[in-house]
Order: sequence, then C-alpha cells, then structure tokens
Amino acid sequence: MLLPGILTVILLAELAASSDGNFTFNGFSGANLTLNGFAAITSEGLLCLTNDTQQVIGHAFYPFRLRFGKPPSFSSTFVFAIKPTFPHTSGHGIAFALSPSKELRGSLPSQHLGLFADTGSARDHIVAVELDTVENVEFKDINNNHVGIDVNSLVSVNSTPAAYYDTKEGVVKGLQLISGEPMQVWVDFSGEDMRFDVAVAPLRESKPKAPLVSSRFNLSSVISDTMYVGFSASTGAATGSHYILGWSFSLDGDASPLDLSALPRLPGSPKKKSVVLVISLPVAAVLLLVVAMVIVVLYLRRRKKFAEVLEDWEHEFGPHRFHYKDLYRATKGFDDENLLGAGGFGRVYRGVLSKSKIEIAVKKISHESKQGMREFISEIVSVGRLRHRNLVQLLGYCRRHGELLLVYDYMANGSLDRFLFDGNQAPLNWSQRFHIIKGVAAGLLYLHEGWEQVVIHRDIKAGNILLDSELNGKLGDFGLARLYDHGTNSQTTHIVGTLGYLAPELSRTGKATTHTDVYAFGAFLLEVACGKRPLQLDAPGLVDFVLECWKMSTILEARDPKMGDDYAAKEMELVLQLGLLCSHPDPMFRPSMKQVVQILEGDAPLTVSPDGMISCLSARQYDESFDHLVLSYPSSSAATHVLHSSPLFSATR
Repeated sequence: MLLPGILTVILLAELAASSDGNFTFNGFSGANLTLNGFAAITSEGLLCLTNDTQQVIGHAFYPFRLRFGKPPSFSSTFVFAIKPTFPHTSGHGIAFALSPSKELRGSLPSQHLGLFADTGSARDHIVAVELDTVENVEFKDINNNHVGIDVNSLVSVNSTPAAYYDTKEGVVKGLQLISGEPMQVWVDFSGEDMRFDVAVAPLRESKPKAPLVSSRFNLSSVISDTMYVGFSASTGAATGSHYILGWSFSLDGDASPLDLSALPRLPGSPKKKSVVLVISLPVAAVLLLVVAMVIVVLYLRRRKKFAEVLEDWEHEFGPHRFHYKDLYRATKGFDDENLLGAGGFGRVYRGVLSKSKIEIAVKKISHESKQGMREFISEIVSVGRLRHRNLVQLLGYCRRHGELLLVYDYMANGSLDRFLFDGNQAPLNWSQRFHIIKGVAAGLLYLHEGWEQVVIHRDIKAGNILLDSELNGKLGDFGLARLYDHGTNSQTTHIVGTLGYLAPELSRTGKATTHTDVYAFGAFLLEVACGKRPLQLDAPGLVDFVLECWKMSTILEARDPKMGDDYAAKEMELVLQLGLLCSHPDPMFRPSMKQVVQILEGDAPLTVSPDGMISCLSARQYDESFDHLVLSYPSSSAATHVLHSSPLFSATR
C-alpha cells in the first residue's frame, strides 16, 4: 500500500508542475533545470550552454512539462550574452525553443544549433527563436547576425538582422550578437490572433515598442498540449561561450519582468577586490614560482614533440586551426591501426577528438616549402566555409615542421573506389551508383556556380568520393583545390591531378578550369559505370573501350559485370554517353556541370550525335606531353602526382 501511495503523490506533483506555466530565474544558482551536453551552471549563477570547445552542443530545459491552452499562447523574456573565443567569429548561436522532449536525441552541433539532425520536419513539433551568428546558405540565412523564427525547420519563416528601435533618439540601431555584451529578448505569441513577436535590446533598455521580427501563423498543430521550454546552443570550428543570465516565462499574460540588478555578472566583469586575495597573493606567488619552474621543465620536454609552425599572419585564421597535440591524441599518435589510406600526397588517419567525441579524418601532407603557404592556407580556410550535403566538410588545418594536416568530417563507409575495385567489398548495385553519381554532380555544380567564388577541385576521382553511413556520395580531399572570383580567369599553376583524369589542354595552358573538372568528372562517370580505372596496364584506355562498344552498338556491354543484369538500361546508356561527352578533347564542347545535373535529373535531353562523337573521339590523340608519364605510371591506381618534371610545366601559380 505504501508504494502506490508514493507513486500517486509523485504523479500529482508532476501534473501540478505541468499545469503551472509561470516561473522566473534572476540568475540560476540552485535552479532546477535539466542540463545536457556541455551546458552547466557556474558558481556565479550563470547558465553556460557552451564553452570554447569545438563541435559541441548545450541544452538547458525547464524540467517539467507545461500545459498549453487551445489556442496556445505564451510570453517569455531572457537576458543572454555571447562571448567569442576569437574576435569577429564565434559559435553558431542560441535558440530559445519549445519542444515535446527535453532530450533532443540525434541533434547536431554547428549550423544545426543542437536542435535537429538535419533541416527538420513536421514530426519534430519544435518552435524556436534563433539568435544566429553564422550564415549558412543551406538554411537560407540572410547574414551571420540575425534573429529568426523557426517552425519545425532551421529555414526561418521570418528573420531580420539584429537591431532595436531606440525610443530616445527615434532611430533603429544595429546590434552585434557576438559583442560579448548582455542583451534582453522578449518573445510573445498570442494564439487568438496568431501573432508571433520577437524584440531585442541592450540590457537596461526598455522593451521596444515595435518588435524586431513579427509573423502571423497558426501554431495549434505544432505546439502540443504539453511541451518543454528551454535553450539550445552549439559551436563548430569556431567557438564561443553562450550565456543565459536570467529568464522569465508565463502562460498567463506577460512574463514577469526580471530584476536586472540581481543578475550575475559575466566573466571578466569588474568585481570588488577581495582583502583575502590581496593578502594571499604574495604567498601564492612564491608557491606559483616553484610550480612554474617544474612546469617549465616538463613543458620544454614536450615542446619539441608537439611543436607547431605558427606565423603572425595565421592569427586571423585562429578559429580554423587545430592544435597538433589534439590531433595527435585523437589519432592515438597517428597509429597505423587508424590509417584509412595513403597516396602520393599523404596518409589519412581516423581520429576522435577527446573533448567533443567528434569523429574526424586527418590527412598529413608533406609541405616543406614556405613559398605560397599564406595563400594556400587562405584558400584552405575559404574551402572550409563551403556547405553542401554532397561535400565532405573541411573542419580546419594544422602546421607542424614540414607537414600540413587537414581535418575533415569522418565518413563511415570510406572511399568509393573500395566498393568498385576491392574484391572483398560487396559491389554496389546500379541504383546506389546512380544515386552517388547524381550527388557528386550536385556537389561539383555547387563548387563551380553555387558559392561566392569558383572552386576548382582538380582531383575528381572515385578515390576522393567518400560515402557516409547511408552511402550518400560526398566529394572530398580539397588539398589541391583552387579558388577564383566569378567572371575572372584562373591563373597558370603546376599541373596536378591523377593520370587518366587530366584534361588534354592542361599540358598546353597549365590552367585548371571548370572544363578540366568536367573532364575528370567524365572519367569518373565511366569509372563508376564500368567498374574499371581510366588507365590500366596492358589494356586500352577506358574512353577507347566504351567508344569501341558504342561503335559496335553494344555500349551496354561496357557496364561493370559485377552488377549482372540488375540495372536500368536507359540510365546506364545515359551515363556512358554523358561520360564520353564530358571526355571531349575540346573543352568548349564539354557540358557545364549545370547541364550535367539537368541531364542526370531528366530535366534536359542528352543531344549527342554518335557519329560525331565517335569521329571526334577516335581522332583524338593523347597529348604528347603526358606520354612519358603514362609509361612511367601505367596504372591509374597510382596516387595523385605533381607534374612538373619538364620545362613545359615550369609555370608557377
């Protein structure tokens, strides 16, 4: 009898808590909140959602369900501050959220703000106000400093650059969310007139008369009868501390005002000097001196082991730089058991960052020369800003002695060439291959036309296509990538890439362009469809092989025999013919990646004349400049090479 009575009391307490929708926290010392991830309450009473750790999430929710009416209405106000680790760049921001669960399982850091595992869906039943400090093209962000209303998606239904209306001066003034200064937010939703208002102002400024963001929509189907309320924040390659100083919430009218004088101070705020501290400082200084001497000895022993190359100009890239010791520990000292692969430009290791537990892939590249290093690192950092579902995310870099280390997201299924050429790996069916082809094409189109600059990859091949856990193809390894502005021409540089994927005009011009990328993509198409490398020992080139099959009206016989008869004939024929078209010796006759994507998606026909293509490709001659190299490296399974052995390749970048 005792146990049922206890359970009844607990249940009644829970129901009572869920029906009480009013609370106020003037600081969080002793507050009862559900904390997840890196969220913590400091000794000063600050709610700290994240710190200076990369790729982490912090959640803090009121522990009890709140019972919303029909139609639902609520009001809330809170004071927040974002203190970046480095000036002018920070983590991804804070979200005030209503959620059916206080444990957002599967949510991701970086641009996902710790709310979703992807862009979100109607099944999530999440309403949020985002204080977003990073611009993400994927979610159609307006800039890297905005306030938005999110409903079941990270694509805001409405957003506005951070600002407030100064009633004293009668003007709108901008706000910098990552200024490190505390600001107050007011969130009000009326279910009766379906109006959602959000206002922001510096601390101690009165609530603006006009909201910053305002929208009308019905949330009855989104907000469940009972919901949790709280906060979420995340960091990516750049970090920052996300603080909540005070919070008030109400389901019955306006939220109670906060007692601003009772709010805790942010770290670094001026405090009164402690008498005990003043007295103890001399004693502590002596002790610290002894300890420091011991630490210096230990430090000097470890310095050589973890020494890095850091020049003054690299400070501007601080958020994108990893410490060598973190990468050393993540890969267990670059142990061979973590080796994922090796090529002509370096070795790739799997690792797990000790703090965030994020899986990464680290590529070690030999880079003895300092000439052009600043420009190279600048381009690497720029590539790290690329955001597309079919690109492997470049997280950052590290320099040590003669090595350059590039850090990428880890892909569970490794590279595509393992599935094509490794006899111990189960072969991919045609549906999987065609899905991968279309994904890589979309990623390459984004590089050529979808970003603020043109990105030339320069090393497209099956070995650089990585597969995630769901076998989605992602273009990776941007170690050779080059960038230039739209409307300008690329510069002459060393010829780099892999034999069999190099466009013939490279030997004449020395310029990598979107056309040379398309040529390599054509070789990739034939490679995936046929299960053969572009160049093989004692065998005709792959283009010649497919062309010969086309001459005999048996082009489908060129397909990979490991697929058997389980394939779509029209799709297979389309890919083979498109691969030949992309392999056209004249770059002007190759399609653009936009046209390639349209053809693969069935939005445009493949208008190619068999007679014309056969005549052109049959008459083509491999550029004599590559002949000696092909003989030196008869199998394209050889790694990527830098081709500058003859005077023809003496032009510099």
